[in-house]
Parts: sequence; structure tokens; C-alpha cells
Amino acid sequence: MGKEKKAQHNASLNSQSQTPEGEKSTGSSKMQEPAMKKKKKKSKGDPKAGQEEESHTCCGCRFPLLFALLQLVFGVSVTVLGFLMAGISSSLLVRDTPYWAGIIVCVVSLVGFVMLCISYQPDEKTCVQFTVKLMYFLLSAVGLVVCVLAVAFSAHHYLQITRFTCDTILESCQCKLDTTDPLSRTFVYQDADCSSVTSMLNLYLLLQMVLNLIGALVCLSACFVMWKHRYQVFYVGVRFYPLTATEGQQQKV
Repeated sequence: MGKEKKAQHNASLNSQSQTPEGEKSTGSSKMQEPAMKKKKKKSKGDPKAGQEEESHTCCGCRFPLLFALLQLVFGVSVTVLGFLMAGISSSLLVRDTPYWAGIIVCVVSLVGFVMLCISYQPDEKTCVQFTVKLMYFLLSAVGLVVCVLAVAFSAHHYLQITRFTCDTILESCQCKLDTTDPLSRTFVYQDADCSSVTSMLNLYLLLQMVLNLIGALVCLSACFVMWKHRYQVFYVGVRFYPLTATEGQQQKV
């Protein structure tokens, strides 16, 4: 009998020692469940918020940063090269030294940096954000047209120089397209050496064509990204998110 009482007493002690551990395990499991739910929610995330974040980023950075940097680099390069071309001869026309194209592209890049400093809000909820975005889009379009014009003027002058026959007369370089024709037009480059006209100016015009062409492509890409963000993101959202009952009834009506 004594042995049975001892066994019952030991069994009761073991059950009492196990109950707190069980309560602790159940309590810890209850505490872990909301944490796991929070982690799952964070991992899944809001799909709309994810699309909004992706919509105003490009190549891992916020949208206008990459385009504004490229526009600034090519704008400064075109401007410096244009002033160097103007220093070769004082008789060069403004269209032949397209520093004006570089200045316009630099202004576009500055507007892009201003747009970068404004906090992003979807669907242009602030008037300032909408105004800056519209200015950046329009100026990028203007920069595209200006760069194309600079490429056209530089290409035309480059083709002319490749066919020139030049002679140095009274500290000026006089060039003709056809020396046999007495009525052919004479191009005079004041305060310039014929070697600099046929070599340096030729190289500068070629560089202007390349730089302005790349600048035009950058401005075109900026306009395309803004157009895509403004219109195509909406259609993607409609595709993945079904309409509500009221919206469906409105469409039926």
C-alpha cells in the first residue's frame, strides 16, 4: 500500500510540473502566431503599393534621377563644344554652333532635379507635383526637337566641309564647293586657318552630331516613361484588380 501511495504522489508531482511547461508552450505558440501573420503580411505586401513604388522608379532609382543626370552630362558637353566651335571663327552662324541646344537640355535636367526633390504622391494629388511633371514632359519634348535640329544643322555643315576646296586669303579661309564654277558660293571663315576649318571644325561637327543624337534619345526616353507611367499603369491595375459591384453596374448602364 505504501508503494502505491508513493507512485500516486510521484505521478501527481510530475503532472503538476508538466502543466506550467505546457501552458508556457501554448502561450509562446499564441505569441508566435500574430508575429508569423505580420511577417506573412509584410512578405505579401499590398500589390497596389508595390505597383506604385515600381511605377515611379527606373533602373532601381527614383524616376527622373537617371534621365536628369544624362541630360545634364550631354547638355554640358554640347554647350562646351559649341563655344569651342565658336572660337574657331567669328563668322560661324549660330545654327552651326549649337550651344543653344545644350543650354536647353541643361534647363530640362534642372527641372528633373526639382521634380526629384518633390515627395512622390500617386495620381498627382498635389498641384505642385502635377505642374513640375508637366513642365518636365514639355521641356523634354522641346529638348528632343532642339537636339534633332542641331543634328540636322551639324550634318549639313559636315557634308559641305567634306566637299570644300579652301584657300587662305587675308587672314581668312575662303572655301568653295566647285572651283570650276565662277558663280558658286564662297564660304568665308574670318580669323581662321584653313587647316583648323577642315580638321578641327570637321571633328567638332561630328561630335555634335553624336552628342545631340544621344541627347535626343534621352529626352525621348524620358517622355516615353512619363507617358507610360501616366496611362499604362492604370490599365495594368484594372487588369489585376476586379471591379466592385457599383463600378460593374455603372459600366453596364
